[in-house]
Amino acid sequence: MLPFLLLTLVTFVLSGNPENYENASSIYDFTAQDIKGQDVPLEKYKGHVLLIVNVASFCDLTQRNYEQLNKLYEEYADSKGLRILAFPSNQFKQQEPGTNEEIAEFAAKHGAKFDLFSKIDVNGDNAHPVYKYLKHKQPGTNEKDSSIEWNFTKFIVDKNGQVVERYPPQKDPLDLVSSLEKYF
Repeated sequence: MLPFLLLTLVTFVLSGNPENYENASSIYDFTAQDIKGQDVPLEKYKGHVLLIVNVASFCDLTQRNYEQLNKLYEEYADSKGLRILAFPSNQFKQQEPGTNEEIAEFAAKHGAKFDLFSKIDVNGDNAHPVYKYLKHKQPGTNEKDSSIEWNFTKFIVDKNGQVVERYPPQKDPLDLVSSLEKYF
């Protein structure tokens, strides 16, 4: 009986959004709310290559990134199983000030077919556990400060849920094709 209770407790602690993101075994250990407020266990993406990106509606990089993310999605979602997970964040000069509804309308006007999640923090104490995990696994160029530096920082997650690459905001989504193809 004790081993069963212990296993149940461990499963409960690690499911959803583990407080201790450092102990998560993959991105699949997390849950995030979609843009409509519904909980989405990231386990639903098992077996897919993921491109996870923090987005903003009013950034100089928005138009180009939305266009290229859409092109990637159209080219690789059905043929290779690519999934793009976009997380709006208002932490960079308040360039994502709208409500989730307004963000969804903006994304729809820009033809976004990829998965859009609720607005979150990507840095600081209130950063979403998904982003704490991403930064822990791929700290970027400055290992002492793994912060997301700006809108449209990109992470590639392989089919096993492991964070394998990180790219700065200035890297265009279409420039990631050769990297993505390594994991398809």
